[in-house]
Amino acid sequence: MKKKQIHSPQQTKIQPLGKSLPFDGYEKINAKELGTFPYEHIGKDIIINIDTDEFTAVCPFSGLPDFATIKVNYIPRKEIIELRSFKYYLLSYRTVGIYQEHLVNRVLDDLVKCCKPKWMEVIADYNIRGGVHTIASVVFGKK
Repeated sequence: MKKKQIHSPQQTKIQPLGKSLPFDGYEKINAKELGTFPYEHIGKDIIINIDTDEFTAVCPFSGLPDFATIKVNYIPRKEIIELRSFKYYLLSYRTVGIYQEHLVNRVLDDLVKCCKPKWMEVIADYNIRGGVHTIASVVFGKK
């Protein structure tokens, strides 16, 4: 028996009990906020680790906020992610309804497009919700 893929609560018979709050779609994610600066030591691989525990997005099932620590680890090729721009990029998710597993892939895609790293890992460590702790991660390239 084939499992039905759930893309949004509206496409499934499973509906939240009670109230579901409104949220924005992916079009509110602003990857244009992302900026870089040149890596001056090309040929010397370094691992850059960025993290913030201030990330919020919206659960597309309930409309309630999801809180997470976002970690990005990468080996730059020629460009380094500018941190202020990264923060503003993450802020654009505040009202967006996105599943946790889809979030890490979207962030990875946007960051890879922005800085073209040799290797990158994105980890979303979500706060416990309903007694369940979720960590989603995705990797690009080879370390």
